[in-house]
Amino acid sequence: MASIDQIIQREVNPFDTTTFKPGNFWQEQQDPALNVDSIHQEAITTIEYTLAQIAKDHRTRTIMLAGDSGSGKSHLLGRLKQTLNSKAFFVYIGPWADSHFIWRHTLRQTVDSLLKVPEGQQESQLLLWLKSLSIFKQRNLIDKLLGDRKAFIHKLKITCPSDMYNANEFFGVLYDLLNPELHLLACDWLRGDDLDADSLEALGVKNTIVTEDAAQNILANFGKISAQTQPIVLCFDQLDNIPRTDGFIDLQALFSVNSSIHNQSLKNFLIIISIITNTWRENKNRVQSADRVRVDDLVVLKPIKLDEAEAIWKSRLFPLHEEADELPISSIYPLKRQVLDENFPGGKTFPRNTLILGRQLFQLYKLKVIDSPPVKPHLAAFQLLWSKELKKIEKKITRIRYLSSPELIQMLREALEVLELKTHPKFLPSPTYTSYSLSCFLPSQQKQGGIVWMEDPNMSSFFYVMKGCHKALEKKHCQTLFLIRAEKLGSKTNQGYQIYKQIFKGSPHCHIVPDLTSIHYLATYHSMVNAVSSKELVIIDKIPDLKELQAFVREAQVLQNCSLLQVLGTLAEEAEPKPDRDPDLELQQVKEFLINLVTTQQLLGRNTLIQNALESFPQANELQVEPLIQQLCQENKVQILDPKAKPEAQLVCLVPNSK
Repeated sequence: MASIDQIIQREVNPFDTTTFKPGNFWQEQQDPALNVDSIHQEAITTIEYTLAQIAKDHRTRTIMLAGDSGSGKSHLLGRLKQTLNSKAFFVYIGPWADSHFIWRHTLRQTVDSLLKVPEGQQESQLLLWLKSLSIFKQRNLIDKLLGDRKAFIHKLKITCPSDMYNANEFFGVLYDLLNPELHLLACDWLRGDDLDADSLEALGVKNTIVTEDAAQNILANFGKISAQTQPIVLCFDQLDNIPRTDGFIDLQALFSVNSSIHNQSLKNFLIIISIITNTWRENKNRVQSADRVRVDDLVVLKPIKLDEAEAIWKSRLFPLHEEADELPISSIYPLKRQVLDENFPGGKTFPRNTLILGRQLFQLYKLKVIDSPPVKPHLAAFQLLWSKELKKIEKKITRIRYLSSPELIQMLREALEVLELKTHPKFLPSPTYTSYSLSCFLPSQQKQGGIVWMEDPNMSSFFYVMKGCHKALEKKHCQTLFLIRAEKLGSKTNQGYQIYKQIFKGSPHCHIVPDLTSIHYLATYHSMVNAVSSKELVIIDKIPDLKELQAFVREAQVLQNCSLLQVLGTLAEEAEPKPDRDPDLELQQVKEFLINLVTTQQLLGRNTLIQNALESFPQANELQVEPLIQQLCQENKVQILDPKAKPEAQLVCLVPNSK
C-alpha cells in the first residue's frame, strides 16, 4: 500500500469539476456516497411530506424549489429521485423549444422519463406503473385479459374513471405496451410522435397526439389512472433556457400549464418548479397573479453551514483515505477546516463554492512535489467535459426521432450561432409547422438559406410542410432551401412527395439526410447551453456565460466533425470530414484525452492516467494507450518523473510550456 501523499499525487483531483455537473437526474448518475444527509434536509422533509399527502388524497400539488446559483437545486432533485423513487414515479422536464408546444413537450418528456428503469428494478417506470393497476393484481383475470385486447380495454373502462380521454385508443395502446413487437410503437404514440398510417393501423388507433389539447388530455389520463398506483412527480428544471418574450423568459407558459392541471383537477401529480431565486425575482411580475397563487408551497434552499461544507470535503476525500496504508490525521486531509472559516467568515456558503475551493486547495497541495509550469487548463477541462457529455448523449439518444422537430431545429440554431452565423427563427409561413424551420445567411454560398427540419413520419404532415416550403420559395423568403429529413419521403402517389420532387429535382435546393452522430454533437452543445443558462456549468473555477461557452466551442473545434454542419457549408473550408468509426481518429481522441487530463491535473499516476483513458474509451485497450503516452513524451508534451520506477509508482506531468 502507499502513503496518503503518494495517493494524492497519483490520483485525479476528487473535486474535479467534471464530476459535479448537475442536470437531468436520469442522465446524471449521482453517487449516493457523496451525499451529505443533513444538507437541505428540511427541504427534502417538506417535499416528502407533500408527496405522502398526495398518495393519500390524490390531490395535485405544486412546489416551487428556489435557490441561488450553486445552492444545489438540480442535485437535490437527483437526491429526491434516489430517495423516493419507490414511492413515486419521477419525471424530469427540461427546457422546451417553443411555448406553443409546451403540453406536447411535457408529455414527451414524461413518457421518456417513465421509460427509465429505476435502480433495483428490472422494468421501466412505465411498465411498473401499468402493472400496478388493480386489474393486474387479479392473476387469473389478467392471464385471460392479456390474450384478449377487447376484453382488456373493456375491463379498464370499468375499473378506471369514466371521464378518460379517448379511452378505447388509450387503453388499447396500454395493452400494446405489453406486446414486445408493438412496445416501441406504443411508446412513440404515447409520447406524441406523428406516426404514419401503417403504424397507426398496427396499433389499432386512428389519430396521433399532435395538438396541445390532445397532449394535455393524455397527460390527464396518466394522472387519473395513477390514483390506483403511485403519484407522478413532474420536475421542471433549467428554466433559464426556455423561449423568451420581449427579452424575458416565458414563465407564463409553464404557470399556465400548472394552473390548467389544478383547474381541471388532474389528479396524483406533484409538480416541482426548480428555479434560480434571481430568475424568479426578475420574472415573477410577468406571471399572472392568479397563476402564481397556484403554487402550494415555496421551498428555498439556504446556504449550508461550514460543518456541512466540511462533510462534503470528507465524502470526496474518503475513497483516497481508504487506499492509504495509514489513515490520515484528519478526515479532510490534506485540506484544513480553518481555510473554510477564513474563506467564508459568515459561517455559511453554498455546496458549489465548497467544491471549487476544495479543488483549488487539493491541487495546490498535490503540486508541492514538482516545479509546476504555469498552465491555462480551462480549455483542456472544457474538452474533457465535452467528451464526457457527448458519451452520455450517445447512450441517451439512440435514434433521431427521439427528439421532436422543434427541438432539433432549436439545437441546429444554437450550433449555427456558435459558428457566428445570424439566424432567424420560424421561416415557414405555416403557423403549425413554423417551429420546424429557421433562416440563415450562409457565407459559403453568399445566399440566404431557409432550413426546414421535419422528422414526423406522417405523410399528411409531410405534405403540409412541403406545401409551406413551396409557398416560402414563391414568396422568395430564401434563395436556397435545405430540407433536413431522415424519415421516408413517401411514394409517387403521395402529394407531399410530388411537391418534394418539384422543389428539389434539378434545383439548387438540397435535401440532407442527417446522421445520428450529428444529432449527438448538436444535443451535446444544447445540453451545455441549458447548463450555462442556469449557471450550472463549472469549468475549473469558472462559471461561463453563453458567449464564453461559444468561445470554448470555437477554440476547441468540437463541432468540426459534425457532418450536418459540413453539408450545410457552415464550417471553415479547411475542415475535413472524417468517418466516425475511423480507428486512427479514435486513437487521436484518446491521445487528446490523455493530454487534456494531464493538463487539468498537472500531476498524475501513470496507471491512473491509463485507467481513466480506458474508462472513457472502452473500445481502446492498454496496448494502444501505452504508445500514445510515449508519443506525448517524444513530442515533449508530458514527461515521466521517475521512468526507472515500477509502472504503478510512475508519475506523469506536463513539460514546462508544453501547452
